[in-house]
Amino acid sequence: MVWDIVRDSTFGVLVRLATGNKYFSYPEEKADFEFVRYYGDATHPPHPRDESQIDVPEPGPGEAIDGHDARGTPVSDGDEEKANNEKKIEDDDASSTTFDPVSSPWTPPPNSERVSNVLDAEKMERIGGPTDLYNASTRASAANAQGNETNSLGRARSQPIVPVRTTTGTILVDWYETNDQANPMNWSAKKKAFVAFQIDFYTFAVYMASSIYTSSEPGVMAHFGVGSTKAALGLAMYVLGYGLGPLLWSPMSEIPIFGRNVPYVGTFIIYVILCVPTALVDNVGGLLFLRFLTGFFGSPCLANGGASMQDLFSPMYIPYAITIWAAAAFCGPALGPMISGFSVTAKGWRWSLWEILWLSGPVFIFWFFFLPETSADTILLYRARRLRKMTNNSNLQSNSEIKRRHLTFRQIAADAIIKPFEIMFKDPAVLFTNVYTALIYGIYYSFFEAFALVYGPIYGFNLGLTGVAFLTVIIGALITGTCFVCLLHFVVIPQMKVKGPGKQEDVLMPSLIMVIGPPIGLFLFGWTARSSVHWIASLVGIAIYSGSVFIVTLGIFTYIPMSYPPYAASLFAGNDICRSLMAFGAVLYGRPLYMNLGIGPASSLLAGLSFLGVIGIWLLFFFGENLRKRSKFAVH
Repeated sequence: MVWDIVRDSTFGVLVRLATGNKYFSYPEEKADFEFVRYYGDATHPPHPRDESQIDVPEPGPGEAIDGHDARGTPVSDGDEEKANNEKKIEDDDASSTTFDPVSSPWTPPPNSERVSNVLDAEKMERIGGPTDLYNASTRASAANAQGNETNSLGRARSQPIVPVRTTTGTILVDWYETNDQANPMNWSAKKKAFVAFQIDFYTFAVYMASSIYTSSEPGVMAHFGVGSTKAALGLAMYVLGYGLGPLLWSPMSEIPIFGRNVPYVGTFIIYVILCVPTALVDNVGGLLFLRFLTGFFGSPCLANGGASMQDLFSPMYIPYAITIWAAAAFCGPALGPMISGFSVTAKGWRWSLWEILWLSGPVFIFWFFFLPETSADTILLYRARRLRKMTNNSNLQSNSEIKRRHLTFRQIAADAIIKPFEIMFKDPAVLFTNVYTALIYGIYYSFFEAFALVYGPIYGFNLGLTGVAFLTVIIGALITGTCFVCLLHFVVIPQMKVKGPGKQEDVLMPSLIMVIGPPIGLFLFGWTARSSVHWIASLVGIAIYSGSVFIVTLGIFTYIPMSYPPYAASLFAGNDICRSLMAFGAVLYGRPLYMNLGIGPASSLLAGLSFLGVIGIWLLFFFGENLRKRSKFAVH
């Protein structure tokens, strides 16, 4: 496992480039690789567009092809079915062609060539990604998804995947078998957990770097002679940067030639380098600009982190991974002020900026050696290149090459930038989720200004203790997150195994109750934040707010990709923009809002706005299915 991880990491890729693939070889590059075992005799492809010339291997003993036995004698349907031992290739609405590893027990005879499936070139353009064999999001494919997760744990017998051939001679490069260890879905549980942990810790580091700066705001005001609003821009510009970044990095990660690792590693090394001048800069304009750049280059964790989890886990088990990843993103900002609060008091305002480097630097080094590529399209793209080099057969192509060969860079860029806004304004369900998550995210970031006005002046907390108060956010998220995982493990997953998945709106069921929490928590925080009431009461309100928001956000982030899987990356990018723009504004309007209205009235205003989410979530739960039927973007 370790060898494969290092081979697929950035370090392994660079070693292969430097040595001409001499080290860290793939199976296709080794002398003992049996090409014929997987693709038959594909070194002499048929003449383009001449289906009659397509090379179909001789059937093995007892096999039947196209209604004839091994001697060419016609056989009945029943005999053919028996001869083929129930070999099954399903074509779902002429949109995909895959071998069903769950329902078909067929295996080829030893050392025999595998039968190829011939598919019209027009249909080939519409084939779903090879990962469709594992990434099932509909009721019909739930059993397959469950079976494939079993395969990934090594408890099911692996089955060959029949290669697809088109009438133009193209041979689709796919996984060799259902338990192909090159497929991230089939990695061991330990390997998946190891890779997911790296992405989670990276997400935590980037998010924590946003709020760790808040303890330095008084020092920035004194050093540069600026007001509180301009000092707060150090946080706001970072948030703005990681809101705009996904417009570029998210679509880039969906292009197979780049995959997940190029945006991850390429941007993160720039992020780490920028941490040095950010901590040393001696003018406020340069500080704010560098904070924006670090946020921009740290932003791939926002949308791409969820996509990486989808690469690794089947639909039945991905909620576990998404919960942990979301917890890292949610708790990172809450922990930042505590980490920097005491150190900035002792060492000065620049200390918090150096702490970002000390955390992100080791993460990058670890990534450089141990973060493998997880995008199935990227893995198969490079497998196809290796096979073409080995056989000199240009007809061996991956699915992503076929789908994207007619697309121009302008089309890809326009789709990446325009599509998120098009879906948002044309689909009311997406518009609501974007507006609501932006609102609750903005309120969350307003706490970084509100806490300084409450726990210092009212309760006499110093800078370090004010940072400790943010631990309440983490406590609330951990309590509700633990309950959510228990609900999945003991109730949801067992029911899905017996009855199959329900409609997409079922994932919003926990949110129906928890969506009431944000208004309650804000009211409690606002009207107990006074010297006559113990400080614990207001922090309980913050815990209620954070815990309920965490569950509601999880429900929304699960519902959106399930309902709109072809546009998941665009939807997350659009949601990131809305959330970050609202957070950017909240950092700037938070202090004036609380100072001018007072803590209680300001919190009441925000609570009233968040109550609109109660109405929206309930409407989405009961009428979401009808909205999806009317939407041209949703899966009906």
